[in-house]
Amino acid sequence: MIFSKKMEKLASSIFSQLNYRKDKLISEGREVIDFSIGTPDIPPAPHIVKTLVEESGKIENYIYAVNDTSELTNSVKNWYDRRYGVKLKNDEIVSLLGSQSGFAELSLSLIDAGDIVLTPDPGYPIFTVGPYLAGAKIVKMPLLKENNYLVDFDAIDEETAKKAKLMVISYPNNPTTATAPRDFYIRLVAFAKKYNIIVLHDNAYSELVFDGTTGDSFLSIPGAKDIGIEFNSLSKTYSIPGCRIAFAVGNKDVINQLRILKSHVDYGMFLPFQKAAAAALNGPQDYVQFVKNTYKKRRDLLIEGLSKIGWNIDSTGGSMFVWAAIPKKYKSSLQFTFDLMDKTGVIVVPGSSFGKHGEGFVRFALVQNEEKIAMAIHSIEASKILI
Repeated sequence: MIFSKKMEKLASSIFSQLNYRKDKLISEGREVIDFSIGTPDIPPAPHIVKTLVEESGKIENYIYAVNDTSELTNSVKNWYDRRYGVKLKNDEIVSLLGSQSGFAELSLSLIDAGDIVLTPDPGYPIFTVGPYLAGAKIVKMPLLKENNYLVDFDAIDEETAKKAKLMVISYPNNPTTATAPRDFYIRLVAFAKKYNIIVLHDNAYSELVFDGTTGDSFLSIPGAKDIGIEFNSLSKTYSIPGCRIAFAVGNKDVINQLRILKSHVDYGMFLPFQKAAAAALNGPQDYVQFVKNTYKKRRDLLIEGLSKIGWNIDSTGGSMFVWAAIPKKYKSSLQFTFDLMDKTGVIVVPGSSFGKHGEGFVRFALVQNEEKIAMAIHSIEASKILI
């Protein structure tokens, strides 16, 4: 059989490698504490579950949901208005079957072979994989600690900027956990307008910010709708990742291209999921504060506990992750990850899997409870891997 040459560069995911080693440790009777995949362990709010259960029991909801319901569209409009002060119109909104597939679909709808796409490094893999599958030429934008992991627009080559079609931005950032101040978004809009670049801002973690930081929307900046769109997801905010509920909002022409492509490759979001999304967006938001407080408490416990045993980690600005520099005696984040796993049973993700500039770091997902976090800290201390 002859397969697509594109697949040759899509090596098996680091998560597959970690899972293989995890299964091996478990088969040996070892206890593992997995901080690798960012799958929320916090249960959804009861009113969301109730809605999903009730709507799933209605036979009429099992038809193709070719279009978004007016209830879902209005829920998104009202939520964006309440949360960010952003006014959206119906033709500026389309649902996604999760942001992950949305990135691939957006890339296919915008990009021709050879088009330049600017992506963050380190960055979530789909930021690069989506454009790559569409035939783009990927140009990485380094996210450096000395710049607070913000994109340095001045460092982008002018000829590259002139040719670029799409720029991917994401704050609060996965994996670095950085948040972006409002003036960053103002500069982003100005830069994109100057060079006629479409902006995609992934805003999956705007509700999960700490220490007085307020999550913002790129679209709240005047002129942002002229050049870009934003993805938003309910997966982490409302702890419903398996439902694959997300939406794209912003520039109506970009949204229309995405909607046209989607009409050829999927039949829309399952109607009970649309009902659950509306329940989440329209219902009481105190649950969101509970989720946020839970992740903050875990963050504090992990960072403070590791600091006491000699692993000093910068505080997390936002998201549900911790971005940790590896011990100085290690030169490879992958080797440290495997050693940590073998010696302690603690599983993290090597920063190098997020890009060249992720080397020297590992990512913790805050998906373990306080007891497990304390156990992980004790195991790391007992292993003497930090010495």
